[in-house]
Amino acid sequence: MRRLIPTGEAARPVEFTDVPQPAPQAHEALIKVEAFAPNRGETFLLERPCPGPLPGKDIAGLVVQAAADGSGPGVGTRVTGHPPQGGWAEYAAVPTHSLAVLPDAIDSTRAAALPLAGITALRLLRAAGSLTGRRVLLTGASGGVGHYVTELAAASGADLTVVTATPERGRRLADLGAAEVVHEVAAAQGPFDVVLESTGGPELPTALSKARPGGLLIWFGQASRTPVSLDFFDLLGGPAGVTIQHFHYAGAPYGPDLAALVRLVEQGRLHPEIGRVADWDQTADVLVDLRERRVRGKAVLTTGAAR
Repeated sequence: MRRLIPTGEAARPVEFTDVPQPAPQAHEALIKVEAFAPNRGETFLLERPCPGPLPGKDIAGLVVQAAADGSGPGVGTRVTGHPPQGGWAEYAAVPTHSLAVLPDAIDSTRAAALPLAGITALRLLRAAGSLTGRRVLLTGASGGVGHYVTELAAASGADLTVVTATPERGRRLADLGAAEVVHEVAAAQGPFDVVLESTGGPELPTALSKARPGGLLIWFGQASRTPVSLDFFDLLGGPAGVTIQHFHYAGAPYGPDLAALVRLVEQGRLHPEIGRVADWDQTADVLVDLRERRVRGKAVLTTGAAR
């Protein structure tokens, strides 16, 4: 089968190779991949690829071999999945606890856009607690996670301000329920009960200053790739008693959250924002565009078998 592997080259980060099909473990199903969605964080890892791990964590496709232990969906079932690695290939072995069955109404392209970004959004909002009637600030809102957080938070009753780099990258967010879209953190009109911060660098201290006294800042990313520097004396002049909480989405099982996302899409309550769809022969170029923030929302690659 064909698989994409890292090259270590910034301009051409992946290339095809021919390898045997994966041999699933007893708790894994073998999926014929119809579509997959790279994440921007994966583009950073490709710059210094480590021996062994294979990229690819968001897929959709067809079960062609059921798990030997009897768990999970049977042969012929359409699924979306979140494997630990190896999804950028014709076939992927996925633990059954990280699969969700797809209804006929959801195509593989939209389904592939759900796993990492959608699970992150769900779990991030759970960490934030009830947002009904609360003022919320979301930075770095124009990526896949940001679009999902915007729609889910607005639907829960949050008064949401989102930050995007440009008007073009943020043009869908008002439609998804954002009360205000700004293009600099400094322009956000606080105070906010909850700050969801994903940019890092100099933006986090600015976002922190927008919180109300006793508020909550959840730090869930560093898209700027610049470390944060906090000045104690600047904090003295800011809001008192703000809690800064680190967040990372990871932790199996992923299947229940994937099933919840699928249900929301089927009901028309969640709309994957897909800024680019291309054949997987174009994966290297799409990865560069994703890394350089030239894709709004998610990018999805199809293998030619997608429905």
